[in-house]
Amino acid sequence: MTLSPGTALPTIKRNSIIDDFRFPEGLPTADDLPCSDDKPVDNELQELIPGLLKAILIDIWRDQPNNWLFAVDMGFYYDPNKPAIAPDGMLCLGVQPPATENLRSSYVLWQEKVLPIFALEIVSKTAGGERTTKMGVLESMGILYYLIYAPLRKRKAKFQLYKLVEGRYVLESDGQQPYWMPEVGLAIGADRRPYGSLEREWLFWYTAEGDRYPTPIERATAADTRATTAEQENTRLRQRLLELGLDLDE
Repeated sequence: MTLSPGTALPTIKRNSIIDDFRFPEGLPTADDLPCSDDKPVDNELQELIPGLLKAILIDIWRDQPNNWLFAVDMGFYYDPNKPAIAPDGMLCLGVQPPATENLRSSYVLWQEKVLPIFALEIVSKTAGGERTTKMGVLESMGILYYLIYAPLRKRKAKFQLYKLVEGRYVLESDGQQPYWMPEVGLAIGADRRPYGSLEREWLFWYTAEGDRYPTPIERATAADTRATTAEQENTRLRQRLLELGLDLDE
């Protein structure tokens, strides 16, 4: 079962940990910093899967204020003395809308002053610190949810979601999904569906009840189907009335 978009954004509670960083004045801004970590993706799924999640979010929250960001492979600057990391996907809630139509080139914590709430890593053949270095950074920064999705895995769970509990990541889902995130107002899980020209397993957003949100293409196709069905029903009704000898103009 799929749902029509339109769910409300959750109530945003500002994460107090941001006040603990005490960033000094005069730090470089997003305009001064590289837009990513300069590490190219090594698998097309690392762009396609987060891109699909972002497209569905745009559809779900299309009537909501523009105070959220789902960044795909965007540089996340969390420490002025360290290079950026770039999660494959990163969700931030309660951020200020972009000041210009050029949008963000990177996510600079001392500018935004809002911690991301969810991070996603798509694991390919080459390990990229998803369970070591990058995971340690996200944990130390206080990112609440961290999902590692390894679509090439055969024997172990592809879907592993961690939640920050008392400052440490705890494995909340080792393959069990969709997984509900009340602070986000959405669940996330995998399903095998066609997307574009490819049918395979993708990540999707779900409701608390486990109902999958449709992709924008699915929603548009469903609307076209309903319109076609209604037109066909109208044509059949007109034909029947004519057979009964009724004057449709009257």
